Amino acid sequence: MNTNLADQDCPAQELIGGKIVAMSPTATSHNRIAENIHFMFRTYLKGKRCVPLGNGYDLYLTDQDRFIPDFMVVCDRDKIKEKGVYGAPDLVVEVLSTGTARNDKWHKKNVYAASGVPEYWIVSPGDRFVEVYRLRDGGYALDNLYTHCSREEWEDLSPGERAAVVTEFKCHLYDDFVIRVDEIFSDW
Repeated sequence: MNTNLADQDCPAQELIGGKIVAMSPTATSHNRIAENIHFMFRTYLKGKRCVPLGNGYDLYLTDQDRFIPDFMVVCDRDKIKEKGVYGAPDLVVEVLSTGTARNDKWHKKNVYAASGVPEYWIVSPGDRFVEVYRLRDGGYALDNLYTHCSREEWEDLSPGERAAVVTEFKCHLYDDFVIRVDEIFSDW
């Protein structure tokens, strides 16, 4: 079996642990979330060194692993080649799908950590949360979990519970870029 996907036209397949894996068809909510994240970073990064890359870019990390993340930020532009990104991006985001959640939470997460990706986000459309992992001592540690409340859920919270809900955060790359959780999950 030829696992060199660089020479094949297979935009809907990834190489995971040496095996070709078809990507799940994405739902509208999955696509909107990925688009929202890309839009926020593209707007913020306009004119800056780092490049935001949405879904569709191949990411080559090992001989056995070629992923297509939902979103990534690459600050070393030399890593961006015609066929994809070669080497660890500075941020990777995977939006969970029913068929790919296991890979995103286990194998890909481990490969991203071993490859030196400093920050990894797992976004759940169904549960409306963002898990932010930071690279520490060669592995990922959960930095924080951010949850989006619907308007009805927000209204049902007590003032004390509302005060405890974190509604915005910053990625490690930028001290002045505030990411609002409701903007990640808006318009779907």
